[in-house]
Amino acid sequence: MACIQETRWKGSGCKFCGAKDKRYKLFWMSEERSDGVEIFIAKKWVVSVVSIKRHSKRALILKMVLDNCLLNVLTVYAPHSGKLKEEKENFWNKMFSFGECILQNEIVVLAGDMNGHVSSNVGYDGTHGSLCMEIGIQMDSGS
Repeated sequence: MACIQETRWKGSGCKFCGAKDKRYKLFWMSEERSDGVEIFIAKKWVVSVVSIKRHSKRALILKMVLDNCLLNVLTVYAPHSGKLKEEKENFWNKMFSFGECILQNEIVVLAGDMNGHVSSNVGYDGTHGSLCMEIGIQMDSGS
């Protein structure tokens, strides 16, 4: 399985890709040509997929059965620093609401580009950037 962010395919869908003996199913979602997300799954695991939900142009949740457990794979692409504050807040509010649709006994894997900036004092309280500043960690550029 591979989760990919910042894809450029417009729209949503799924299709098989790859050579005859190395097939993968690709699930994708994007409204623009730069902010999409995709999940590749090996053909042998496709029969285990229970559902795939597109929660926004930047988030997919794939649910599959793994032995006797349900596995939820979230692939997300957070808005980068150049996006509007409102878009960032909407994204994170949706991210926090994902927990409501996943039962406590299910396994969750989060894969994505969170667009965090270590040692940045720009952002939200409680993020790793502001945390680094609060505890006094200094990051040299290039380290």
